[in-house]
Amino acid sequence: MQIRDLPYSDPGDPDIRSGPRFLLWLGRNQLRGQLKSMAWGLLHQCSLAGLPLAAGLAVQAVVDRSGNRLAWAGGLIVVLGVLIALGDTMLHRTAITNWITAAARVQQLLARKTAELGSALTRRVAAGEVVAVSTGDVEKIGWFVEALSRFASAAAALVLICTGLLLYLPSLGLLVALSVPLLALAVLPLLPRATRRADLQREKAGRATELASDTVAGLRVLRGIGGEELFLGRYRRASQEVREAAVHSARMWSLISAIQVLLPGVLLISLVVYGAALARDGRIEVGQLVTVYSAAALLLFPLRHFEEIAMAYSFSRPSARRAVRVLSLGRADRPASLDTAPTGDLYDPVTGLMAPAGLFTAVVCGDPDEAGRLAERLGGHAQADPEPARTADGNGDAGGNGDAGGNGDAGGNGDAGGNGDAGGNGDAGGNGDGAPEAVPKPETVPSVLLGGVPLDELPLDTARTAVLVQDKDPVLLSGTLGELLNVPSSGLVAAEDALAAARCGDVLDALAQASADASGDPMTTRITERGRSLSGGQRQRLALARSLVADPEVLVLDEPTSAVDSHTESRVAAGIKELRRGRTTVVLASSPLLLDLADRVVLAHRGTVVAVGSHRELLRTEPRYRAVVTRETDDEIAAPGAGDAFRTIEEIGERA
Repeated sequence: MQIRDLPYSDPGDPDIRSGPRFLLWLGRNQLRGQLKSMAWGLLHQCSLAGLPLAAGLAVQAVVDRSGNRLAWAGGLIVVLGVLIALGDTMLHRTAITNWITAAARVQQLLARKTAELGSALTRRVAAGEVVAVSTGDVEKIGWFVEALSRFASAAAALVLICTGLLLYLPSLGLLVALSVPLLALAVLPLLPRATRRADLQREKAGRATELASDTVAGLRVLRGIGGEELFLGRYRRASQEVREAAVHSARMWSLISAIQVLLPGVLLISLVVYGAALARDGRIEVGQLVTVYSAAALLLFPLRHFEEIAMAYSFSRPSARRAVRVLSLGRADRPASLDTAPTGDLYDPVTGLMAPAGLFTAVVCGDPDEAGRLAERLGGHAQADPEPARTADGNGDAGGNGDAGGNGDAGGNGDAGGNGDAGGNGDAGGNGDGAPEAVPKPETVPSVLLGGVPLDELPLDTARTAVLVQDKDPVLLSGTLGELLNVPSSGLVAAEDALAAARCGDVLDALAQASADASGDPMTTRITERGRSLSGGQRQRLALARSLVADPEVLVLDEPTSAVDSHTESRVAAGIKELRRGRTTVVLASSPLLLDLADRVVLAHRGTVVAVGSHRELLRTEPRYRAVVTRETDDEIAAPGAGDAFRTIEEIGERA
């Protein structure tokens, strides 16, 4: 695989049992590139090793006053110089190719997983962790794959050089051959401690990255509640912890580097002393001493690759664990039973929620996180989250987030990814205390049924065609309005009708005024990334129009009107009901204006459906429903006649 051939047509099926197994899988999949890099590395190392021989021959030719041998030695040095340049150039080229292609493979795997999970991804893993994996961690993983071939070529070169010295001059070659293994393995007892310190540094750096990313993602909310200084203080503390851990780790690596300089120096001094004694006694020639000394000095270069591979592995292992944590998430792995989207009632066996076919069903949850999890399940993501992993201090989770509000739509709405919450926390997905690296398998829970068919038994594309979930904070990708609404759809709903149902008239007027064309066509006006040029309510209504254009069999909307005023909210709710007449629509909301238009209302309490009826019926008969919808306090709920406190939808709207 060359860089020009990227991206991969199929990045493959990774081994996600543990971080080291994932690294091994990457190496195996790039075996051809690794062998090429190793071959060029051997040429480079062996050509370097030939220089001492040529230098020794030249010195001996001068001592013996032989012009022919001196010219031959000079020619050999020129040839070796050309081979060194060629080998070094091609080694660098192939090694960097291995690095980039390995990183590209990991990024493609992450992109595929993001597209598969959609908004469910940022509910299962903190958005900051996803960012850390797809940026810094990918680089570290690529570094290890790139360093592996250079290490293999250096190790092979050491064996060849030591063997050559033994054959060339046994008296000094034996000293070198016995010393090289000791030099290579001298730092081995220090590597576990250095690896643990590096793991701790990567873990703390991952936490700081997650905190920074999630803080930026929720900056608008933080400003609204005056929490910038609180989160800034948290980031300062996290940053100082990273600095201290980096210094602590660097001390150990500097000790390893010092040992790898000290011990070879001792070898060279011993070699000179012993070799000079042999040359003085006439047992070896001066040229032979120069050859062996030069070869031993050049051995320092391949020995440095032992330190590099240790560092690369220590930094890439926690990165691989983090990548494996993300890649191990997925839908339940069950054999597909149908290729076409089923029709019928939507039923969730976990909560007992039933959404009859063709009706507008509203679901009220007291806990917003519970509503987010329910929307995720209705989208076909039936797996529970993995058990929390231990952090370096013995507790905590492996990158959970503090808010169920990831975004991105799970059903072909134009964006596969999403962003996270303002309160993500958790560790970077690894520890340095010897905890097991294997990724725990999540517990499988029953799948949502559509027409009696489990959604997780459908192919992913079919499931997303059948059920589309719009998150409560959807993302608008940059592009024109026409491109935004150009999504896979049934073709039965025109873009104009969807925009009218979502009450986007003011949005169209604003886009028409901002249009660069003389025609002022809003469909050709570009929308900035994430729709930053629009208000929150305008972004929300455009995302709703995008979902309505898709016209899925079942449309699940999580708080689709939370960012608009009450007047616009009632009009949007009426537009949704009218356009989706005869189609199954599930709305998770607590707005009285929207609930009053629903065909049926369901109350979910602590993960279970506890009441079903119309909005007005539940207001009169169900205190828990009334508490959520009208924001009553506990004292007001317990007061006599609380059920008769609100008679009209206008009064309820004022109370809410």
